[in-house]
Order: sequence, then structure tokens, then C-alpha cells
Amino acid sequence: MSESGSGKLWLERYGSFLLDTDTADNSPEDRSVTHHLYGGDNENRLRQELILGIGGIRALEAIGIRPDVYHSNEGHSAFISFERLRILIENHHLTFSEATEAIRSSTLFTTHTPVPAGHDAFEEDLLRKYISHYQVRLNISWGELMALGQCESDQVKKFNMSYLATRMSQEVNGVSKLHGQVSQDMFNKLWPGYLKEELFIGYVTNGVHHPTWTAPEWREVYKEITGNINFDQTDASIWEKLYSLDDKKIYDVKTGLKKSLFSNIRKRLQSEMIDKHVSPRKLLNISNHLNEKTLTIGFARRFATYKRAGLLFRDLDRLEKIVSNPEKPVQFIYAGKAHPNDGGGQDLIKRIFEISQMPRFAGKVIFIENYDIELAKYLVRGVDIWLNTPTRPLEASGTSGEKGVMNGTLHFSVLDGWWVEGYRAFAGWALPKKRTFENQNLQDDIDAETIYNMLEYEIVPAYYSFNEKGVPVEWISYIKNTMVKVAPEFTMKRMLDDYYEKYYTKLAPRHKYLIENNFEKAKELSAWKKTMREEWDNIEVLNYSFERSKDNVYRSGQDYTAEIALNVNKIPRENVGVEFIITQMSKQGDHRFVASEELRMVSCKNGKCLYRAHLVPEKAGSFFYGIRIYPKHKDLPHKQDFYLLRWID
Repeated sequence: MSESGSGKLWLERYGSFLLDTDTADNSPEDRSVTHHLYGGDNENRLRQELILGIGGIRALEAIGIRPDVYHSNEGHSAFISFERLRILIENHHLTFSEATEAIRSSTLFTTHTPVPAGHDAFEEDLLRKYISHYQVRLNISWGELMALGQCESDQVKKFNMSYLATRMSQEVNGVSKLHGQVSQDMFNKLWPGYLKEELFIGYVTNGVHHPTWTAPEWREVYKEITGNINFDQTDASIWEKLYSLDDKKIYDVKTGLKKSLFSNIRKRLQSEMIDKHVSPRKLLNISNHLNEKTLTIGFARRFATYKRAGLLFRDLDRLEKIVSNPEKPVQFIYAGKAHPNDGGGQDLIKRIFEISQMPRFAGKVIFIENYDIELAKYLVRGVDIWLNTPTRPLEASGTSGEKGVMNGTLHFSVLDGWWVEGYRAFAGWALPKKRTFENQNLQDDIDAETIYNMLEYEIVPAYYSFNEKGVPVEWISYIKNTMVKVAPEFTMKRMLDDYYEKYYTKLAPRHKYLIENNFEKAKELSAWKKTMREEWDNIEVLNYSFERSKDNVYRSGQDYTAEIALNVNKIPRENVGVEFIITQMSKQGDHRFVASEELRMVSCKNGKCLYRAHLVPEKAGSFFYGIRIYPKHKDLPHKQDFYLLRWID
């Protein structure tokens, strides 16, 4: 996008703003930038992200919206920091460092991607083509600008958008508890010397909008038991009223939703038959197999290879036995799309479609084309089980299963993403958390075998547990447990409450504190950091001691004393922190954080300070330890906010 290019701003009816470069004033090349979300090459991707970040901030400025907190989702929007910095530097005559303090204090970065390859990174020459002028606007060198998106330990020095977002945000989070841990591991190299478990990166597990994804039939049920469709989703006692509902009422609602799903599928297949000249006999065969009394399992999502859509088909003979049981039949409905450039995902769709055409699976394994949001709603509401089989831990969160549990659809998944937190006994099923084999092919075999066994011996019998009234009582108990114990934890209301409590209420007051009185505290903190960098290497270690144990074996309950004497020279003593770090060696050969203990200053005169700590291990074992010096200041939100570190031992 050229510097002189213009854009159009659309106001969407729910309050969202959409950026568009397809305007008459732009060149044909610039007009096409926003035509496709995933279209074009890496250069077009960069142009889109410049529009989103820099153009997005200019759009907000133009219409007079100045948020207290900026929530940056994924690295795609990370260029917001460049434009916000430029505005502060030009309008308030701040230095780059002073402006950075203000920008970081009002920014939250949420990463949604659990693999490094999924984070956008651009060649330096490409950035030079588009933003070479920004170093002048920010009053820094080109090298300093590039360093914001690079990691010193990376051999290939591309400009990583997630690194930029992380460095320009006070707070960072993943989108599930497990993904938060994965993100700590992924970004750990940005703060060498800190163990991943110590990092400030947290999590807020994704949730879904309950009114949007809950079927009208269920909303009527909620109105019946609460007196209001829009009930307080945070009140557990309201959800618990579902337990008082008659089992037949629950069963009738689910059966009705399944009938609606099958009606929609028949319409789609009929349309497909006409468009593709498919045999009416084939349509009739599939239509006859769609029985609302049959256990129906859905799998619908983006067909990325890590989601292992083909896992169910590792042993076709075993699968045939399950789906063809005349007394307790099972049917599978697959739907989804693959990224246009994902050959592996395209191949998975082709394979599943081929299996669905085999005579032994006709009408029992169905693949629905043209997956869209309408079909997604019918599926999550109408199927009995939502199947999810990702390779752990590559599912950051996932939300399709969350939509299912809102509608009494039971979840059957690998313990990955949101299901790590969501799984409850007798409210769904889970594949074991631990891997059996390092070899992925062997792991896929055992996971498939586990799925077959759980279907045959647990899931199918529970579904067909009909009483004399024709109601599957065991299955209904699973549905009630799911809707009472699982669903409330994964609403958008809970998610927004978490963001508000964990991050927004932390960021907004600190940002206000730093910028009031013409950015007084931001300037002070910037100046303090500059002084600390200049004086840090002048800290002298005069002496240190620790009661070493033979072979690093420490006994629980025994008192061990650590002492260290420092000459902090010109640094104020209150700005030097000393801590004792305890680790254990993992099977993979890396150190895992166990605990830390702050050393207390017991005396200090003329810059010579003595620090001491008494450590009493809570459990015995083989441990490793180290003593670390770090900068302290009352206005720092966390240790990684000012990365300055020194290990003593």
C-alpha cells in the first residue's frame, strides 16, 4: 500500500469498523489489498497488516475514538504500536522510550496460535520498502526499529509480528490454560535467564456467545425455568435448575433439533444432486439412513492436518462394525473446508469423501460440502456428540465444542485446548492426556483404538440406555451434567469477565497513572530505566554462600541459608532485587521452575549490602539452585517489563 493510498471505513451494525482499500482514489494494486483475507503473497499480507495496524489507528483518530485500553488479537494488528508511538512523539514531544512506557501500559496482546510457524514474519527488505520512514518518525535507528520484531537467538532474523506485539504490550495471554503454558514456552527466548514458568504470560480461555449459538428451543427451556431468556449466566444456581427438568423434556428437545439438522442436510443434498447430477438413488439411501433415533456424531471444522480428521478411519473394518450394528447403529457427519494452500487438508477432505462413498459406509459416514455458519449452527445443536481429535497441544482453544455443550451436545475430545479445563466425569469423554509413543504414527494408531473402544463399551451403551418410556436415562444424565457443569464456564460472558478482571482493570489505572500531569510518571520511569542500564554492570559481587547439599539432594523440613554481599555502587539499594531460584531437571534435560525466594536485605552501608534467605524445602529430592539479581521499582507491573538480569550462580 502506497503512503498516499486511502481507505474507506465501514460501520458494521453490531458496532464493528471494517477497513476497505477498494476506493476510486486508489491504484488498482492498492484497491485489491483488502479483497481477500488469506489471498495474495507475503507482501500483500504485510500490506493488510499495515492497513489494519496503522490505518486502524488513523481511522479511530479520525472519528474521535481514543480507547483507554487497546486489545490486540494476534500479531496481525501489532503495527498499532508504531502509529500510536508516532502520535505521542509528534503531539506530546516525548522520546521513543517515554512514549513506549505509555503505549505498553495500555496494551494487551492475545495470541491465538500454538506453533511458531503460525506467527507472521517478514523479511527486513520488505519492511524497508513500506516503513523505512518510521524510524525517523519515532526518532530511533533502523536497527532499533527492526529489533522490536526480532529475537537475538534466532538464526534467521525476520521481523516477527508476535514479537513486536509482545514487546509493545504490558500484558500477554493465551486463549486457554494449556495454550498459556505453550505460549510461555514459545516466547521464553525473548527473556533468556527467566524460566518459562516464571513469565508474566497468562491466559483467558475462549468462550462463545450463548444467545447466538443456543437453539431457540433451549432458550425457551431457559425462559421456562428462569422466567427470562436473558438470564444471569454467572449464577450457577440458575444452570442447576436444568437438573429438575423431566428427562423426556430434554430428550424431546434434542430429538427435535436432530430432526431439524437432518431436514437441512436433506435439502443440501437435494440441491447438490441437482447441481452435480447425482443419482437420486444415492440421495434416497443417505436420506433413509438419517434417523433421529440413531447415535449421531459430528466433526466439522477447518481441515488442518493437526486436527487429525482422518483418525477415525485408521481401521475401516473396526469402524464398519460400529456403524453397522443393527440394534445400536452409529452415524458420522463430517463437514468443513481446508485452507486453499493446505494440500494436506485438501487430501483429508478427499479421503473422507471417498470413504463416505463406499457401499459399506453409504449413509453412515456423510460428508457435507459447502460448510458455512448456518450448517455449523444446525450441527452443534443437532448432533449427539461433537468429536475433536487434534494433536496435543496444537489446539489453542477451539470453540465449536463449546457451542455444542450449550445445546446439550456431549464433547468427545483429546484433552487439548478448552477441554483440558472443561472435561468432567459423566459429562463427556476424553482421550488420555499423556502420549504413549513419541512416533506420531504409532500414537495415531493407539488414539484411534481408544476411540473405537470408548465408542463400543462406553458411549454407544449409554446412548441406547432406554427405559420403559423410551428415554435414554443415562444419556440424559450426561446431557444435564454437561449443561450444568461445563457450559457455564465457556460463555462469552465469563470470558469478558475474565478479561475485565485479569487485564482491563489492571491496565487502565496504570496507564492513567503514567500519563497524567503531562506523562510525568512515564518520563520518570523511562529515565530510571536509562540510568539502571548505564549502572547495572557496575554492581559488584563481594561474596556469596549457600549450604550446598551432596549431589544436590535436599531434605524436606531442613533449613538452608543463602547469603550474598553486593556493592550496588550508585544504584539505590531499593532498586536491586536478589532472589534464590530452585529448579528440577526434566526428562527432556531442561530446568523446570520449582520455587523462588526473595533474599532479604539485612544491612547496607555505603552501597555495600548484605542479603540473606532461609530456605526450607517442602519436599525432598534432587534440586538445582541459582541466585539472580534483577531491577526493582514500585511502578513496574512485572519483572519482564524491564528485562535486565544477572545470574550469580
